Amino acid sequence: MIDVYVAAGSNVEPQRHLRTALSEMAERFGPLRCSAAYRNQAVGFEGDDFINLVVGFTTDESVADVRAALQQIESLCERPPQSPRWAARTMDLDVLLYGELVGEHAGMTLPRPDLVRRAYMLKPLADIAPQLLHPTLGQSIQTLWQNFGADHHPLIAVPLE
Repeated sequence: MIDVYVAAGSNVEPQRHLRTALSEMAERFGPLRCSAAYRNQAVGFEGDDFINLVVGFTTDESVADVRAALQQIESLCERPPQSPRWAARTMDLDVLLYGELVGEHAGMTLPRPDLVRRAYMLKPLADIAPQLLHPTLGQSIQTLWQNFGADHHPLIAVPLE
């Protein structure tokens, strides 16, 4: 079984869409490990704040099958295919880590390059997998978060209703 970590975020009816996505992911992949949810400003465009969290699960599915399932869940959350990269999102599900897989796989770069540049990915991952070693940097996720400089990237913990 492979440990997979996925960033989940929304800034369009985020409570509703995140609940839907988490329910669908649990149905597909089994028990989930979920971080706290955090509110943060949109990055790369002007828009409503996002609510983000990280979800971990184990699977024996291929990375391509996991990605395809996540895209189906995005569609169930009313995200149109081929939506613009820097725009409001009903749901955004991004594979951060798929075991220790490194490189280009199923149209993704793994580990996700912006994992160590985005507080809304790194902090929630540190919440649920602090001792996990980043596959290319060789440092724990907790150490990467502690060295991040979070003062410049405020995150506000919010309950998921």
